[in-house]
Formats: sequence, structure tokens, C-alpha cells
Amino acid sequence: MNQSDHPCFSEGARHKVGRIHLPVAPKCNIQCNYCNRDFECVNESRPGVSSTILSPQQAASYLDAVLERIHDIRVVGIAGPGDPFANGYETMETLRFVRERHPDMMLCLATNGLEVAKYVEEIARLNVSHVTITVNAVDPAIGGQIYAWARLNGKVYRGIGAARVILEQQSVAIELLKERNVTVKINTVVIPGINDHHVTKIAKRMAELKADIHNCIPLYHVAGTPFEKIEQIAADRMDAIRAEVKEYMPQMSHCTRCRADAAGMIGEPQSREVRELLKKAAQPHATGRRPYVAVASMEGLFVNQHLGEATSLWIFGLREGQAGLVDRRSTPAPGGGTERWREMAGILQDCSTILVSGIGPFPKIVLEQAGMQVVIMEGLAKEAVDAVLTGHEIPRILLRTPGRCQMGKGCSGTGMGCG
Repeated sequence: MNQSDHPCFSEGARHKVGRIHLPVAPKCNIQCNYCNRDFECVNESRPGVSSTILSPQQAASYLDAVLERIHDIRVVGIAGPGDPFANGYETMETLRFVRERHPDMMLCLATNGLEVAKYVEEIARLNVSHVTITVNAVDPAIGGQIYAWARLNGKVYRGIGAARVILEQQSVAIELLKERNVTVKINTVVIPGINDHHVTKIAKRMAELKADIHNCIPLYHVAGTPFEKIEQIAADRMDAIRAEVKEYMPQMSHCTRCRADAAGMIGEPQSREVRELLKKAAQPHATGRRPYVAVASMEGLFVNQHLGEATSLWIFGLREGQAGLVDRRSTPAPGGGTERWREMAGILQDCSTILVSGIGPFPKIVLEQAGMQVVIMEGLAKEAVDAVLTGHEIPRILLRTPGRCQMGKGCSGTGMGCG
């Protein structure tokens, strides 16, 4: 593993070393005024978008499939479409899978830095060689114009307060990473009239923290954001900014603002074959060892129960080529805490997928660790069951994001059920 061959950190490596981003991190802990995380978008090429989201297990299988076809990929990264450490379990579990299966692969992360510190020890242990942190201000008054809010340890900060806590956590993260010899790149989104006069101060401060390289990125206009009407910064102005800050930090100048599911060489479009592999990896599917699908339903027709509320689960499988009900299984009684979800995983060990209308974060983790795919949806159970059992895509109209209707958003997953 030649760490100087990372294509995002080395101009000379970009045309000979490929990279792949595994989109396992949909949630974010910061809301920037230039960002809209539309992770179902397939037509935009920018950070914060991905055509799908993968579980760690799906990501590992997807990576294996891509590496069989593209042999110049040497770097595996996680860059969203939210923030890797707002999805700490998914991110670290994915990195563990990759390091176990591909010990010579270079690993990297791109983050806002808010929650990096508590993961630094394992980042170093897994030999994650490169971390990118986006630092848009070192003055909270300026940062307060860029960040709408930040969420840390269950508390929400807004405006200047958000900017202050973000900077504090970023500084701690950079210091800890550099103590462990991790290469740190700083991304700065240059926003005309907001922080374009402030970039030199950012570079000075990052140099003091011993960050390695700086990437100044002109604001990308995203519809539906507070900054969508800010004028595009002129190319000569960007050149002048880079020339000025180069005095303090080496500058990266070949950034193409990659998607969270990018794969291949920097600047090259993702191939149709890779897009199909990504789509296939995200599809829940039955296997020979796990031929059934479990459904949280009140009557067996619709997916309409939160897992914590379900006293029983409907089990479907194929019989003579047709999907049908094969069993109905009682769930463990509420009140068992962690053990309740582990017992449930045992009850469902022959099921590849569970369909629920909502689920808490902890039971989701337990079931996924046991090898199940968790699908959060609402609608006719038969449509989704048929898709899983026959290897087709579940209709997108049935799928939904956890918390969109508040179900599961605040669930602690303690095993006590829903109040």
C-alpha cells in the first residue's frame, strides 16, 4: 500500500489509481446552508448524493463484485451521502469488512469532523490512511452564516453556537488524527460574500494543527438551499485565493466534487455496469440458507407495524414458484432489552429480509449483524415480498426514510416496545 498514491491527495495518481465510495451513511449531524442531501438522485454529480444506500454487508458484497471487474481500484472511501460519523456503526462496520477482506486496500473518509474524535483509535487501528475534514470557517461569526444547526450528543446548536462547537470538535479531531500519523486534507467551500475573504485565516489555522493539504472548492449551487442564489465565484478569483493560501498549505487543484457512490477514476463517469452492480447490491433478496421474508403487519396484508409493536411476524416464502404465507411467529415479549432483539434474530435466522413500517436504531443493528436486511416501508406486503423472493427491486413508492413520520425517530430500541 503506497499511501502517496491516493488520487484525491496526489495529482500524479489521479490517472492511474481508481477509487470507490461506499454509500452507507445517509444521516448527517450538521445542516449547511449550501447542502441538500438528495440521496436518491441519479443525475447530479456532487457530494451529498447517491443513487441508493447500502448496509455494511451489502457494501462489502458490492465492493467484491466491483473489484472483480475493475482492477485499478486501490482506494475505498466513505463520504456520505450524509456524514460517516453521524452513522458511526455503519461506517466502522463497513471499514472492518473491507480491511478483513482486502487487507492491502487504502481506506479513507470524508467528514465534517463533528464526531470524529471518539472513533480515532479505531480509525488508526484499521489503518485508515487519509481523512478529509470540511472546514469552512475558523471564526464562529462567519461559520454562523454557513451552518443552520449542528447536533452533538443529543443537543442541537444553531447559528454561531453551531459554528463554535463544530470548530472545537474539528480542531480536536485533526490533532488526534495527526498524533496517529493519519494524512489530513482540509476541504473549504468558498462562498462569495460569506467566507471568500476568510480562506487564508482557515489555511493558517489548519497549518498550525499540522493538516497536510488544502482543497478550496467553489460553491456548488444546489436548488432549494439558502445559498442557491449566491453568484458563482469567478475563476480568476478562485485562482487568486489558491495562490494566497498556498503560502500556508499545499493546494489540491484537481477536485471534481465526487458523488457519495463514485467509482473508477476521478473525473470519469461511473460505468453502466457499476451502476447496475450498485443497484443489485441494494436489493433485498432471498437466499438458499435464508429463503423467507418476515413482515410486521397487523393483518398480514399491509406492512403497517413498527417492529417494537409487533407481537407476531408473518413469514412468507415461495411455494411452487408463488409467494405465500408459510408461518406466523410470535415475537419475544417486550422488556428484554438487548436480549429481546438477539432472540428475535434467532427466531428469524431463516429469513433474509424483514419488512417493517418503523424500527429503532439498535434493533436494526442487531438484525443486520445477524445477516438480515431491514426494509422500512408502508403499503401492500405482497408487492415487496414478491420482489424480494424473485430478486426484483422493491417499488420505490413503498419505501420511506426512518423518522419521516416520526416513527422510529426517537426509539431507543431498549426492547420495551412502543408507548
